[in-house]
Amino acid sequence: MELDQFGWPQSGRLDVRSLPTQVSSKDLAEAVELLREHQRRLHANRRYAVLLVVQGLDAAGKDSLIRTLANAMDPAAFRVHTFSRPVGDEIYHDFLWRVWRHLPERGEVVAFNRSHYESVLAERLWPVSAYSSVDWPLKYEAINCFEQHLHREGTRVIKIWLNTSKDEQRRRLLKRLDKPRKRWKFDPSDVETWQRRDDYLDLVNETLMATHTEHAPWHVIANDDKAAARAEVAWILAHVLTELAPDYPTENEECIERYRHLLAGDAS
Repeated sequence: MELDQFGWPQSGRLDVRSLPTQVSSKDLAEAVELLREHQRRLHANRRYAVLLVVQGLDAAGKDSLIRTLANAMDPAAFRVHTFSRPVGDEIYHDFLWRVWRHLPERGEVVAFNRSHYESVLAERLWPVSAYSSVDWPLKYEAINCFEQHLHREGTRVIKIWLNTSKDEQRRRLLKRLDKPRKRWKFDPSDVETWQRRDDYLDLVNETLMATHTEHAPWHVIANDDKAAARAEVAWILAHVLTELAPDYPTENEECIERYRHLLAGDAS
């Protein structure tokens, strides 16, 4: 199957179940070096921001992926926020209300572990309140307008779908039960989602097709090999940072020379 640069079939019609879940691994170390340097340049310039949205089935490895990226970046300009089911005030506001306050400022990279997309995925199968049942195409329209606004204001939105096969997901869920150090991550809702995997993936197909835009495209990442998936996402993020911050801010040579002269004078 011929895939485009985002991991989509050339036909444009999407069924994530038919897409690859295994690919050859790229060089993670090289991507990490680019991330480390260009994130610093992004922070120094303070012109753009980056929002990384990570979505996937339970046990897709979202946490470990984000940890790998976090280890490559300066924590002064990198944040992570994890979204779960809406609670409290979040239920009684519009579905994007809880997202706004966690967006990156200029110079920052922020990773969303799950995101506003939960409102058109998990909440469709398991509504949290009467407000969860709405005209879904209107939510897609709101998301597209929201992300277009962010792009226009200087925030680049990178959206990742971690595409995991059924057998691999089963293996990882069983691992959560079998290994004590991973058991804390298990939640009975994981099994509920597993039992409705096909229903969930139908919604994933619909959501990705409705919100795959030029200003905020979805990258479908083969995810049965965690190391390969981490390297792929690291390269995607590295390329974006390289484009946004190719160099450090322009220096004022006259000012530099003045202070160099003053400091040199003090030293003597």
